[in-house]
Amino acid sequence: MSASAPSVDVVIPTAGRESLAALLEALAGSGSGSDDPPGGRVILVDDRRRPHPPLADGVDGAVWQALWVEVVPGRGRGPAAARNAGWRAASAEWIAFLDDDVVPEHGWAQRLRGDLASLGSAVAGSQGTIRVPLPADRRPTDWERNVAGLEAARWVTADMAYRRAALGAVGGFDERFERAYREDADLALRVSRAGWRLERGARGVSHPVRPADPWVSVRLQAGNADDVLMRALHGPQWRARAGAPAGRLRRHLATVGAAVVALGAAAAGRRRFALGAAAGWCAGVGELAWARIAPGPRTRDEVARMLGTSAVLPAAAVWYFGRGLARRRRALADGAWAPRPQPRSPPPRPEAVLLDRDGTLIVDVPYNGDPARVAPLPGARAALDRLRAAGLALGVVSNQSGVARGLLAREDLARVNRRVEELLGPLGPWAVCPHGPGDGCECRKPQPGLVLEAAGRLGVAPERCAVIGDIGADLEAARAAGARGVLVPTAQTRPEEVAAAAEVAADLDEAVALLIGVSA
Repeated sequence: MSASAPSVDVVIPTAGRESLAALLEALAGSGSGSDDPPGGRVILVDDRRRPHPPLADGVDGAVWQALWVEVVPGRGRGPAAARNAGWRAASAEWIAFLDDDVVPEHGWAQRLRGDLASLGSAVAGSQGTIRVPLPADRRPTDWERNVAGLEAARWVTADMAYRRAALGAVGGFDERFERAYREDADLALRVSRAGWRLERGARGVSHPVRPADPWVSVRLQAGNADDVLMRALHGPQWRARAGAPAGRLRRHLATVGAAVVALGAAAAGRRRFALGAAAGWCAGVGELAWARIAPGPRTRDEVARMLGTSAVLPAAAVWYFGRGLARRRRALADGAWAPRPQPRSPPPRPEAVLLDRDGTLIVDVPYNGDPARVAPLPGARAALDRLRAAGLALGVVSNQSGVARGLLAREDLARVNRRVEELLGPLGPWAVCPHGPGDGCECRKPQPGLVLEAAGRLGVAPERCAVIGDIGADLEAARAAGARGVLVPTAQTRPEEVAAAAEVAADLDEAVALLIGVSA
């Protein structure tokens, strides 16, 4: 990757489908040559609800090694929440979202970088082209045509890249969209309303049609509830702005209305009126069935599926529409649908604070093995005493690559750490990585290993820990472990690291105040 190329991480929410292996295999060799993967991190958000084998079990080991893969736990709350977990764990300027059932075309990574490098600062997103392979020897089925509609859809996150700054500005994906439906259109409309532009790129992915049971079209009617949410958030003209087709809800309402009238008339003994209304219901179902049968292969199985599902599909659509309206009323009543981003309540006080050593507690002297050169940063002792007085456990998480480089003996490192505690007081367990950047260990920050080790030795869950550090790698390690992170910048902290940090403090004392919830 050239020095001028934008940095990009790839985020893939996954439910562990078999298609993930094909995606990663293609991604590992999706550049101009077989050794040209995306370049940044590939963040898999494991959104499975129950414990499963590791995602790597279904992927060829060579592919896993060819990509810089990190697995982030999801919450089983759908793709919007999973994508939020992914981009918030990322650190690159751009976040490229892929669905776990697409296959990047040859040259995807190279074209992605080209797409992003050509964009001006007013552009927040770039959409790739989606191609749905359909059978060449027959007309597509109803389900295949449904999937093929992705080719014309706007801003779908099956292949969509966003600036991280734009995602942060609008609060990311709206997690009230719990299905893979409308959450991408909602985000695009909010980004556009914030003054950004969205463009189309030259890259592309293939979206194979996965097998589906005969009732998939009925289940998809759940999207009618999301359409209610879209109208509430973006007004009655939201479809035109999002490029969404009008749909058939009005026809479904008429069909269901005819059925209700027929049943009511029959119960009242008005047979002729009931027969007329029933005929209206049959006409509505027949029109829907033919609209689905006519463009398809018209095989016996397909016709039977269309007739059966068309009889219940209008009722399902109206049911979900009604649920959406009921949810909308409840949400508006308690204020839950206030415009995003919504104010957040202060995070709970952590049970343990894990601190970086060099640049956070003491003056950074590269590869220091001399205890006499240890100098605490101003205010460090007082800040640590405040944490101790608040009853928080302490620990240290520190990269010390000087050991791997042969510039620092382990014994000298231990003597320096003892001197730090002599000057600053007891600091709990020390989790130290002695490896170099190229050793491929799981402990060196930004990997979560040190945070997980220190939390384990303290007997505190990682999500109940906070990490204080002076560079982006400290906060990335915290995010990867599920811990809270606070950045205390120094002259060595890069501006993009400050911009990417969720919480920034001017000094260690202010960072402590953020964590214990009192004024500095």
